[in-house]
Amino acid sequence: MASADAAISARGLHKRYGRRVALLDLDLDVAPGQVVGLLGPNGAGKTTTVKILTGLVRPTGGSAELFGVSVADPAARTRLGYLPEHFRFPEWMTGLELLQFHARLAGRDPRRDAGRLLDLLALVGLEGRGAERIRGYSKGMTQRLGLAQALVGDPDLVLLDEPTSAMDPLGRREIRELIRGLAGNGVAVLLNSHLLTEVELVCDHVVVIDRGKVLRSGTLDEVRSATLEVRIELDHVDQRVRDLVAGYGRVIAADEHEILLGTDDPEVVPRLAVDLVQSGAHIRALVPLRRSLEDAFVGLVGKEES
Repeated sequence: MASADAAISARGLHKRYGRRVALLDLDLDVAPGQVVGLLGPNGAGKTTTVKILTGLVRPTGGSAELFGVSVADPAARTRLGYLPEHFRFPEWMTGLELLQFHARLAGRDPRRDAGRLLDLLALVGLEGRGAERIRGYSKGMTQRLGLAQALVGDPDLVLLDEPTSAMDPLGRREIRELIRGLAGNGVAVLLNSHLLTEVELVCDHVVVIDRGKVLRSGTLDEVRSATLEVRIELDHVDQRVRDLVAGYGRVIAADEHEILLGTDDPEVVPRLAVDLVQSGAHIRALVPLRRSLEDAFVGLVGKEES
């Protein structure tokens, strides 16, 4: 059962377009103050998930709630801010005029919010640029303005789709700090990004989906260690040793002195060490290798497609 305390609570989300299944029994939870990365290759179902959460698409099955309110109810969106991946703003407007327009859409009084809108421009790195026409903004500046409009309604939940795609490294760092600041103030953030190093730096949890279904969900460490790699260095590797090691997972590579093992069991190392010693093998080194989120992502998605 969904909790009213959860920013996002989705259960068994299913979406079909004719014969094509876009989502298959997807579960998703995001708590206030949590930053969750939604990861997957193109066509995995990320955009469909976000469109369901924003009420733009109706699910074929399952349920989704924002703060205990069904996404089918327009009231669910009163606490939501959203930056889509692809957006266009009226280029004849100034940056400040755009925020004033979105403030009115959010039911706020732009005149009463005048100081806050200027603060928002400063928060996203556009201080002193609000009077300029959007047509003169660079791609990075437009991306910053998009972030500001997502925050106009003072949301408790923000959905960000590729928020740093047009930014330079300094801009990406500033946006990471902004996201951390939001989370520190109790705002929930669902982040969709192809920049996995960015996700590693800012997210608490990640959800990896492909072909509409969840492949892995958990903390960064849980997902990174979902497939562990262990480097085993021995005096000599023969077929007997290879067969023993293969019983703990898959042998990724091997030569006469070293084996690289892939395994889904994070507790494999001490048991493997005992078995190797008892078999008479002489171990020089047994090293669990820390994997990046990119390595884990490729391993999960590649396994699904093989």
